[in-house]
Amino acid sequence: MPKNNSVKYSICIPAYKSKFLKECIESILDQTVKDFELIILNDCSPQPIEEVVTHFDDPRIQYHKNQSNVGALNLVDNWNKCLSLAKGEYIVIMGDDDLLEPDYLEEFSRMISQYPDLNVYHCRSQIIDDNGDTRLLTPALPPFENVYDSIWHRLEQLRSNYISDYLYKTESLKKQGGFFHLPLAWGSDDITAFIASAENGIAHSNKPVFKYRSHGLSISSTSSNGLMKLEADLGYAAWLKAFLLENPQEKKVQVVYRHLVENQDHYMTERKIFTMTKIMAGSKVPNVWIWLRHRKQYGLAAKDILLAAAKSRNMRNKA
Repeated sequence: MPKNNSVKYSICIPAYKSKFLKECIESILDQTVKDFELIILNDCSPQPIEEVVTHFDDPRIQYHKNQSNVGALNLVDNWNKCLSLAKGEYIVIMGDDDLLEPDYLEEFSRMISQYPDLNVYHCRSQIIDDNGDTRLLTPALPPFENVYDSIWHRLEQLRSNYISDYLYKTESLKKQGGFFHLPLAWGSDDITAFIASAENGIAHSNKPVFKYRSHGLSISSTSSNGLMKLEADLGYAAWLKAFLLENPQEKKVQVVYRHLVENQDHYMTERKIFTMTKIMAGSKVPNVWIWLRHRKQYGLAAKDILLAAAKSRNMRNKA
């Protein structure tokens, strides 16, 4: 560990919403592993973030405030500001309304002991509602995998993940340029983890020690957000195409690598359909015309848009 690092872990909260912030902080301070700092970055919120933070008297808490609001579009900028402030050997970014189980850091410590040479680690998650009740678990994953399997299974939508179920080696993350910037952070967690695991792979824990609070479909309900998420999908596709230009030397990954090369355009179309489906599902009357007007810009076919509209209707009916 570099000499200027005095703690093992940096847990960072870019905070804008105050409703569940106290509960979030409490879940962090209750960790069985005590060797951490808690960095709270107030994104110039109109909500009483500072009042919540000052409720706690713990020397591990560091409070910072942006001079102006970064906002959802450039959310990754807040992640990277937290990274610049972090002194821990490892870093995790927390949502301001999510929770950690008390053994979250303990479980990551176990993985680090088992796989000490990795740059990124991942845990299973619980999906909780506003009451904190667990409604779903993310899929179980292998203890270890290479980056090509990670990409393949993610693009097949066989798994779901969130920024807070990843833990990174801080210096390695800084060397790779920090968290990968995409509008609204739509896919930034994916690509950041892919880059971090490209050389040495990634370890997974199937113990669900992270709790992601789902607020339903309303988060993705605006068409303007939808167009920006399609911009992010284009950035995702560009990164994938560039990454797959380099042919890996290991024979054991060649089959999956060739599959990704041959099917990347299909996967990116499926991703855009998924994006549109999520946005349309957040509206009682999906605005199909806005997608049709921009279909050439985002490489969409009319059938893709109509398929997303049909899927969104089914999603709303099940909600």
